[in-house]
Amino acid sequence: MPIYRFFVPEAFQNKYLRLLNPQLLHQWQKVLRLKVGDEVILVNNQLQEAKAKIINLTKDFAEVEIIAVTLNLREPKREVILYCALLKGEKFEWVVQKATEVGIKEIVPLLTRRTVKLNFRRERLEKIIQEAVEQAGRGIVPLLSNPIKLEEVVKLAQGNEINLFFDFSGEQFSSSLLKKKKKIGVFIGPEGGWAEDEVFLAKHNSFQLVSLGDLILRAETAALIASYLAVNF
Repeated sequence: MPIYRFFVPEAFQNKYLRLLNPQLLHQWQKVLRLKVGDEVILVNNQLQEAKAKIINLTKDFAEVEIIAVTLNLREPKREVILYCALLKGEKFEWVVQKATEVGIKEIVPLLTRRTVKLNFRRERLEKIIQEAVEQAGRGIVPLLSNPIKLEEVVKLAQGNEINLFFDFSGEQFSSSLLKKKKKIGVFIGPEGGWAEDEVFLAKHNSFQLVSLGDLILRAETAALIASYLAVNF
């Protein structure tokens, strides 16, 4: 039987923990059918992981015994922030899931000239992030910002060491751009691409215009590839 991973807010200072999260209890009892004696991995968003044994499980709470606490060493060294235009249908949810899996530290939904989808379901997106984090074995949960206009976020992004503004007109991406960079912004436009004034805005604020090659990629595909490159190269 696999050992499942779950994020909890509690610290791992004591030998025993009582967990009260209703969603967690439902998942353990109704979905995974866990029982007393089963072992789980608990992660507390501080790069700590605890191997724990379930010693009591009721509809109101679960009690676990902490067996061992270790550090999660799988988190990427770079802090990469994905600024991605809201996309139609389930595409943005897919971007959030995959970006979380590859190691993005923060996701900022963008409102652009050509943004079509305006519906932002925070609760659902946070659930997707949580599940992706647990599946990928990460040690922290990426931040999810509220949607913000590109014009407003450009100034906030000045704190990044480099901002990669992905556009078909940009120069071919090269890993040399990221050498010694620890905090990177990745900007992905909507289905219809960036408007001309948005590209001008990026250039005016010293963003690095880059492309992913000669082929025209879907926005969600570009978001995944760009995120992976920024995190790993």
